[in-house]
Amino acid sequence: MNEPSILCIGELLVDFFCTDINTDLAQGQQFSKQAGGAPANVCATITTLGGRSRFLSKVGNDPFGHFLKKTMMDLTIDDSSILLDEHHPTTLAFVSLKEDGERDFVFNRGADAHLNREELLESSWRESSIIHFGSATALLGDPFKSAYVSFIQTIKEAGKFVSFDPNFRSDLWKGRERDFVGLAEHCISQADFVKVSEEECKIISGFSRLSDGVDYFHRMGAHTVAVTLGRDGTLVSNGKESCIVPSIPVHSVDSTGAGDAFVGATLHQFNHYQDPKDLLEDFEQLKNVISTSNRVGATVCTKMGAIRAIRELEGRTFHSS
Repeated sequence: MNEPSILCIGELLVDFFCTDINTDLAQGQQFSKQAGGAPANVCATITTLGGRSRFLSKVGNDPFGHFLKKTMMDLTIDDSSILLDEHHPTTLAFVSLKEDGERDFVFNRGADAHLNREELLESSWRESSIIHFGSATALLGDPFKSAYVSFIQTIKEAGKFVSFDPNFRSDLWKGRERDFVGLAEHCISQADFVKVSEEECKIISGFSRLSDGVDYFHRMGAHTVAVTLGRDGTLVSNGKESCIVPSIPVHSVDSTGAGDAFVGATLHQFNHYQDPKDLLEDFEQLKNVISTSNRVGATVCTKMGAIRAIRELEGRTFHSS
């Protein structure tokens, strides 16, 4: 109970998933309301696995914002730094899936875009050992973009352990991919631990070979890099050694939130060390951590809905043999 909390920074929003089969948003009538946001999934994983997490975000002072705050409280996430905005509504996303796999997507950005640097600095970030920057939307525009980019540097200079996951979403960055790359590169340069998907590794680094992309991230300043490869496991590198850590076979129903669960499990294990940077130097132990995180991420794929699937982790044991 004495271990410090892990602070996650980023968007908190409501996802409305159209439950009508093969229907676009114009025709859809039935929607399922769920709490969303990559950092929320990370926080939920940490607390479900028995750790302590805190969330720094902003929602509207409206029914959707109160729904999100209650959801975080129900997950035993410290919500004291989730701010209520009196002037902007809660961010909402509407998604429908078609039989051909294409998504119909509408994004109504709200309160999370207006988290500013003063609010970040006034939060209780110094109480946390690990600070995770993992947001699909934080880099989209000001004031949050500038606050986020400068705050990650402040955290680094304070000697905290910095984790970063760019969470690239093509729906949000159409025509602005180069802007995304430049901002992601800056954050990667400040990070002790970077988690990227295979697609993100190639987009940000510009290299088609993953090993070249990982080397590029190390040259930028990242200490340890994990490239998640789905069912094939995770490529992990600490700049001196690298390997692919295998995952476990599962029947995948919904991969939403699997990467976030992987991050949450990894940070939860890092937090068992007085200085997580020591673990990054012990490659054998690092591989064990990643193996456990692979199991957690794979298990989340076996249930529908990220938060719902993460809740199913409670009480389960995932340590690799």
